[in-house]
Amino acid sequence: MPQNSALDDQNALGTFLRDRRMRLDPSTFGFSAERRRTPGLRREEVAQRSNISATWYTWLEQGRGGAPSADVLDRLAAGMMLTEPEREHLYILAFGHPPEARYRQAEGITPRLQRVLDAFPFSPAIIRTATWDVLAWNVAAAAVLTDYSTLPREGRNILRLMFSNERIQAAQEDWQTVARYVVGAFRADAARAGAGAEIAQLVEELSRQSPEFAALWRDNEVVGHGDGVKRLTHPGIGPIELEFSTFAVEGRPDLTMMVYNPATIAVSERLKGLIGQFAEPAARLNV
Repeated sequence: MPQNSALDDQNALGTFLRDRRMRLDPSTFGFSAERRRTPGLRREEVAQRSNISATWYTWLEQGRGGAPSADVLDRLAAGMMLTEPEREHLYILAFGHPPEARYRQAEGITPRLQRVLDAFPFSPAIIRTATWDVLAWNVAAAAVLTDYSTLPREGRNILRLMFSNERIQAAQEDWQTVARYVVGAFRADAARAGAGAEIAQLVEELSRQSPEFAALWRDNEVVGHGDGVKRLTHPGIGPIELEFSTFAVEGRPDLTMMVYNPATIAVSERLKGLIGQFAEPAARLNV
């Protein structure tokens, strides 16, 4: 086994920085690639891009001078154009924990992830953000839950639908219980993602429009949202029971996939008939 692996290296942070630096293409950063004895950027070039002293950066690579601040790590991550997983790893090496969450609004998903949703032909599946905006869905979700393609982008928010859409409210078996659960889970997700500022406007809007939401938000209840059972009354096929599970999207901590499976064979058969009558995926999905 190698003796200088990242796990055994007493200067793992310096080793990681040196490795990333030597993999960078100088021309990408506006530096000449000529007359270089070693690949990658020079230490002083990384320091220049990160707005720190070359001496301090050299000490970091050599494991001298103590632990850097979070501000220095963020400057290095930006200066070296690290990916989000690389920035997270930088924090773990320096502090033993990932950085504080910083939320960035997602614009969409990859075609590959959409194909994952489409692989569930008779199980409604959606991708939502930490602020509970629905980014993508499959045909089953459009047929059973909501045809999101008919809604404006800002209307595809689960909280807005739950508290502003009478049809969605009427479909819930026990709307009050579901609403309390949704608000508690939404609060937890937004806080975990560091999205407090992003949800402020939505919370203010819903508090003005819905006394029920305002009361639930004041309760400050927080709940987990891993799995459970959803009971709906669908206008086309009547009462149905779905088991839901949530999954993190690797590399996208801002996204969650939710899959709803029929709880019984009878419900499954009814869903197949309903979904079979629905439009083709290309006409319905807005990715």
